[in-house]
Amino acid sequence: MRSSLRLKVALVFSALTIVLLIAQALGVRVLAEAQEERLIAALIHDDMVSVLRSYQANPSLLPPFDQRLGGYVSAADKSSQALPSRVAMMPAGTHEIIVGGREIHVAIAAIGGARFYRVYDFSAYEKHFKEMINVLMAGTGLFALLTVWLSYGVAGLLVRQVAGLARQVKALRHESTALINPGRYDEAELIGLVEAFNDYHRRMAEMIAREKEFTGDVSHELRTPLTAIKTSCELLEQDPGISGKSRARLAQINCAADSMHELVNALLMLARDDSAQGVEPVDLTRLIRTTLAPFVKRFAASGVQTVIDVDSRVRVKANGSALAIVLSNLTDNALRYTDRGCVRFSYAHGRLHIEDTGSGIPEHALPHVFDRLYQASRTPSERQGFGIGLSIVKKICDRHGWAIRIESEQHQGTRVSLSLPLAEPASAA
Repeated sequence: MRSSLRLKVALVFSALTIVLLIAQALGVRVLAEAQEERLIAALIHDDMVSVLRSYQANPSLLPPFDQRLGGYVSAADKSSQALPSRVAMMPAGTHEIIVGGREIHVAIAAIGGARFYRVYDFSAYEKHFKEMINVLMAGTGLFALLTVWLSYGVAGLLVRQVAGLARQVKALRHESTALINPGRYDEAELIGLVEAFNDYHRRMAEMIAREKEFTGDVSHELRTPLTAIKTSCELLEQDPGISGKSRARLAQINCAADSMHELVNALLMLARDDSAQGVEPVDLTRLIRTTLAPFVKRFAASGVQTVIDVDSRVRVKANGSALAIVLSNLTDNALRYTDRGCVRFSYAHGRLHIEDTGSGIPEHALPHVFDRLYQASRTPSERQGFGIGLSIVKKICDRHGWAIRIESEQHQGTRVSLSLPLAEPASAA
C-alpha cells in the first residue's frame, strides 16, 4: 500500500527531530556527568588541602589511627563508613569504590610518615543528579511524541498545495482545453510543475483531438463505399443469372461488408469517447436479441443454436450503443470459431456470460487475446477475422468500467464474462 506524501514528510521531519533530540539529550547527559565528576574532584581537592593544612598545623587534631589500614581515617561528613582492607593497597590520590551498595570517594594522602584516608559520600547528591537526568530523558521522549504530532501538522501545510494540484489534475479531462492556473500557487517549484503539466496537457489534448478527428473522418468516409457495396450485393442477389460459385462469392462479399460496417461503428464509438454519456437502464434481453438479428443467417447456415437464459426483467446500467458493439463483437467471435452446439447468453450475480461450444482457445494464447492484431492459430476451416475485434471490446470495457474475463479450454469451448451492474435490482430479483 502506497503512503501519502504528507505522511512521508512527517516521518522524515519526526525522525530527524527525534534523532537530534536524542543526540542532544545524550550529549547533555555526558557533559553533565563529566561536569559532575569535575565538580566532585574540585570539592575533594579543596577539602583535602584545607584538612591537611589544619592537621599539619595541629597534629593533635588527627583522627584515630586505623591499624588495619595503617593510617588515619577521616570522614567528610558525620556518617562513619568502614573501609574495606583493599583500600590499604591503593596508591595516593582519589578513588571511587562501592561500599554497602553505595558509591563513595576515598582520598589518600601522606601525612607525617603515615597514610591519611578521607572518605566522601556523595551518594545523595548523585542520586538526585541521576533523577534529574532521568527527568531530562523522559522530557525528551515527550518532546519526541509532540514532534511527531507537530510534524504531521506542518507536513499537511507543506503538501497542501501539492494535494490541491493533484485534485485539479485528476479533475481535468484529456481532451479539455482548460489549464491549471499557476497563480494559485506560491512555491516556485510548484509553479514550474504546473507550467510543465500545462504544456504536456496541451500537447496531449491536441494529439487526442487530431486522433479522434482522423478516426471519425476515416469512419465516415468508409461508410459511403460500404453502403454502395451492400446495395450492389442486395441487387445482385436478386439476379437469377448468378448462381453457384458466383453466388457464394457474393455472399462472402456481403459478409465482409457487414464486418467492415461493424468495425466502422466501433471506431466511431471509440472516437466519440462518450463513456460518461448515454448511461441508462438497458433491457438486456432485448439488446441481446437485437444484437443477434444480423447473425441469424450465419447461425442458420452453421447449424449453431442460440440460447438466451436471461430474465426478461433484467435491466443493466450501461451505454446501450457501446454495449451493443461489445456484444456484436463477442457474438461474431463466438460464431466464427463454433461449428456445432450453441452459443448461450446468461446473466447471474451482476455478470453477463457468453458461452460457446467451439474449438476453444489454446492456453498459450489466452494472455494475448486482447492484444491488437493478435490471432491464435486456427484450422483452415475456421473463418479468420482482422485481429482487432477483442482489442476494441477491451478498450470499450475499460472505458466504461466493465470488467471482462475470458476462460477457455481447447476443444471445450469458451466462456466470456462481462460485469454489468443492475439498474433495477428490485425488479430483477
